[in-house]
Amino acid sequence: MVMDVHGRDLRYFAAAAEELHFTRAAERLFVSQPALSKQIRMLERQLGAPLFERDRQGVRLTPVGAALLPHAHQVLAAWDAAREAVEVAKAGQRTTLLVGMSTSPGRSGLLPAIRSRFTDARPDATVKLRQVSWEDSTAGLSDASSDLAFIWLPLPDPDRYTWVVVAEEPRLVALPQEHPLAAREAIDFADLLDEPFLALPESAGALREYWLALDARGGRAPRIGAEIASTDETYEALVDGRGVCLLASGNAPLIALGGVVTRPVRGISPSQLALAWRADDHRPLVLDYARACRQATGHP
Repeated sequence: MVMDVHGRDLRYFAAAAEELHFTRAAERLFVSQPALSKQIRMLERQLGAPLFERDRQGVRLTPVGAALLPHAHQVLAAWDAAREAVEVAKAGQRTTLLVGMSTSPGRSGLLPAIRSRFTDARPDATVKLRQVSWEDSTAGLSDASSDLAFIWLPLPDPDRYTWVVVAEEPRLVALPQEHPLAAREAIDFADLLDEPFLALPESAGALREYWLALDARGGRAPRIGAEIASTDETYEALVDGRGVCLLASGNAPLIALGGVVTRPVRGISPSQLALAWRADDHRPLVLDYARACRQATGHP
C-alpha cells in the first residue's frame, strides 16, 4: 500500500503523542484543537488504524501509534536537518557580501587591490561597504549584520573570529592646535597621562581600553573628557578642547583639519587594522574575499 503522508501530519501526531493531551498539543503547534483532531483522524484513515485511545482516564497511544512514533521522530529530524542544509546551501550561493567598517580602510589602494582580485575569482559577486558606529567594535560581525569587517584589533571574544592584519600603523595623538604640547615634534606618552582623553563608548570594550592605552599607564586610570562614536564627533570634541585622543596614522587626514594637529607618540605600540570574519563562517564567498585580501596585502 502506497501512502502519501505529509510532514505536517507527522508533526501533529508527534506533538499529540508527546503531550497525550490534544489541547496542549494544539497550543504547542499554534493551531486549534479541532484542526489538530481533524488531521489526526485523516492520518488514521490513511494508515487504516487508530493511533490513540481516548477514554475518561485520558489519551493513550495504541500499539500502532507506539510503533509509528519513533519513525515519525526520525522523519521529522531528517526533514529539519534537510531544511537547515538547504538554508546553508542558499547562503553559500549568495552573491552579495556586506563588509562593515568603522573608519575608511582606504590605505594605499587597499580596497581597489582587494576588489580586483576578488572580482577575478567571483565576477558575479557584489561587495557592499557599510559604515558602522564605533559603539560596535566588531563593525557588525557580532550580530551578523556584516559578513566581514575592517576592524581595529583587539577584538572582543577573539575566539569567535578569524582575521588577517592589513596594516600596522603608529598611533598618533590628536590635540587642539593651541595645546601646549602641540609645539613638540613628538610627544612621550608619559606626558599625556594627566590629559583628558576622548574615549570610545563603553560598549567598545577592549578597543576602548586600547585607544586609551591602558597598558602604558602603569595602572593609572585615564581621565575621560568625552565619549566619541564617529569621526565628526572626534573632531568637534578636539576643537572644543574636551580632550586629546590617540588614532592610527592612516586616519590622521580625517581628523587633522582646521584647529587640530597630530603628533607621533613615543612609548606605545602601533595599531593594527585587520579584515575579520566569524570563525564558524565557512561560506566560499567569505573565504574568497579573505583570500583576495591576503593576496593584496601579501599577508599569510
